[in-house]
Amino acid sequence: MPKLKTSRAAAKRFKKTGTGKLKRMKAYKSHILTKKATKRKRNLRKATLADSANMKAMKRILPYL
Repeated sequence: MPKLKTSRAAAKRFKKTGTGKLKRMKAYKSHILTKKATKRKRNLRKATLADSANMKAMKRILPYL
């Protein structure tokens, strides 16, 4: 069985939690911040978990994470 390649783009964006779930940062926080409310920008700072619907695809592109 050959080795599987990890998607380096995904590996830089996701970290595994202690229970095996994937942690990610939220989107929409990079530019055009003047029209976004302070509360909205503050909530975008926090990390969140990747959706369970994507787990099958995520396991394929991150086999060793």
